[in-house]
Amino acid sequence: MPHADLMVTNGIVLTMDLAGTVIEDGAVVITGDAITATGPREAFSPYEASRVLDAGGGIILPGLVNAHTHAAMTCFRGLADDLPLMTWLQEHIFPAEAKLNHEIVYKGSLLACAEMIQSGTTTFCDMYLFEEAVAQAAEASGIRAVVGEVLYDFPSPNYGPIDKGFAYTEELAAKWKGHPLVTIAVEPHSPYLCAPGLLKRAREIAEKWDLPMVIHLSEAPSEVTQIEERYGCTPVEHLARQGILTPRLIGDHCVALTEGDIELLASHQVKVAHNPESNMKLASGIAPVPRLLEAGVCVALGTDGCASNNNLDMLAEMNTAAKLHKVHTLDPTVLDAPTVLSMATRAGAAALGLSDRIGSLEAGKKADLIVVDTQQPHLVPMYNPVSHLVYAARGSDVVASVINGRVVMENRRLLSLDVERILADMRGIAQTMRE
Repeated sequence: MPHADLMVTNGIVLTMDLAGTVIEDGAVVITGDAITATGPREAFSPYEASRVLDAGGGIILPGLVNAHTHAAMTCFRGLADDLPLMTWLQEHIFPAEAKLNHEIVYKGSLLACAEMIQSGTTTFCDMYLFEEAVAQAAEASGIRAVVGEVLYDFPSPNYGPIDKGFAYTEELAAKWKGHPLVTIAVEPHSPYLCAPGLLKRAREIAEKWDLPMVIHLSEAPSEVTQIEERYGCTPVEHLARQGILTPRLIGDHCVALTEGDIELLASHQVKVAHNPESNMKLASGIAPVPRLLEAGVCVALGTDGCASNNNLDMLAEMNTAAKLHKVHTLDPTVLDAPTVLSMATRAGAAALGLSDRIGSLEAGKKADLIVVDTQQPHLVPMYNPVSHLVYAARGSDVVASVINGRVVMENRRLLSLDVERILADMRGIAQTMRE
């Protein structure tokens, strides 16, 4: 009799494979940390499983990939709302970040991991300070993460001068190399806060360790104006001149782009992380996502941090992304549901360099999946499960999560974290921030 460690069964399986395979009454068979098989539930009746997770007729799909966030900014949720980007960043966020330390970032990241797992995210890409703490929080939570210390020209509250920032990044790369859940990235903040020499050194480290590279890019028109005044070209053109545009680069936001910028991103196979809710809240603009996709650019989806969103709910982000571009283009066919769901799964995995491991439910890939309970008033009736996920589902509808073969949430109960302790710790941190 065939044996499996875990079987997730009795649900509609959205594999998100290239063929778009949907299995109406399906199951996913897991052995160790990997998927052994997917198929009709009846095909696996001979199997003996150590553990069975009943989806209750809901939707079984790959875990969502949050391609850009700042996890520990849960500490600043609601701290400085309704402000322009540069005012928000330079007068409120940077001063608040000066108070951060390893412990605060660790506890803030635990809170973020809890929120993400409970709303369907199984992988996130983080850019922040004290990233060793973020990696530790991800490991403790059982969530998959790509993490990198933010690098910029002025001294960091964590590492001090930039030379130590480069050393810190390489120490992270060495320590976490080969980890089953944590991948390190090299992460210069942005063209306007990173001199050309910093950018080139960051690229060298990324190439040396074969790591992804992440940067905020053309987030708002004001950034473009600043770079044009400084270097006589757009931020994308500036990165091209510095040799930074490569397939390993993930450009976060990419809101204010020219047609030439889009062609450069496409020709260099740069990936883009689209963050519609954050861009809307900070009034940064609307990224030309339909045009990027048309040009062949891989576009993933992210929430950004809780200080500019103010949540980490990827189901909400999908809903916003789909509707924003329809109203912006006055075309209801733009960014249809399958495209948006792919941005949050397959494309997210590809953007982070993880497409060989996650992003779809296929034999041989890591077992990262979620179960969405569709027996809810706002989800009945259901004619199209993909459309339902994008336009009707909520983060609170996610009832189970499996990451790397481990059940980390079942019946909405987190099994890897002490949520009450995390909430209490965050209330204490918030009081310190107020004082």
